[in-house]
Amino acid sequence: MSELLYLKLEKNIRTYNRTLTLGEAAQMKCADPKILNRLKTEKLYTFDHARRGKHTCAARTVLSILDVVEKIQAVYPSLEIQNLGEEDFVVEYSTKPEENKAAAIIKAALVCLICFFGSAFSIMAFNNDVSTTKLFSQFYTLLTGQASDGFTILELTYSLGLSVGIIAFFNHIGGRRLSKEPTPIEVEMRLYEDDVNTTLIRTADRNGGQKKGKEKEDE
Repeated sequence: MSELLYLKLEKNIRTYNRTLTLGEAAQMKCADPKILNRLKTEKLYTFDHARRGKHTCAARTVLSILDVVEKIQAVYPSLEIQNLGEEDFVVEYSTKPEENKAAAIIKAALVCLICFFGSAFSIMAFNNDVSTTKLFSQFYTLLTGQASDGFTILELTYSLGLSVGIIAFFNHIGGRRLSKEPTPIEVEMRLYEDDVNTTLIRTADRNGGQKKGKEKEDE
């Protein structure tokens, strides 16, 4: 009775090594540890044409479960393989970026400023569009019989409600999460990455499959 090897492949795999091994590409389980140790070091793909230099370089290729099976069967022809993951997957190669704390702080500050002023502008535009100030003034006069001076309990509670709503929506207070649920930004980023990977895979299929040794380099 032949040994059974279980494979699990993710849709996107990132590596900092020019040579991608089976151990990096897939999660593997087998009753025989010798088979696992041998297969984990087996080369699956090599990025030969990625740029070298001081700047971060990146390259992508689309591979298939058939490429993985071919490499495994070249070593163990009689090994039974069962795939529990993706059938096609994207491999990204990039060099490790050098850490620059000053640049990271500046980028984070710019993002915070853009989000703050962009959100403030959107809220003000919405309030102006639906005449929130006029509505509050009429509502205050209806309840109290007095004219509003533009700063009443309605404006105060509305401002506090906006702040609480934004904090609850983004699920963060400073660096702390309010719950273990992913934030809306994290969800959107994962959806975007999944759409990009699906597009790359379908483009490779439409072009007749990924040719061996061919890479797509980012400028």
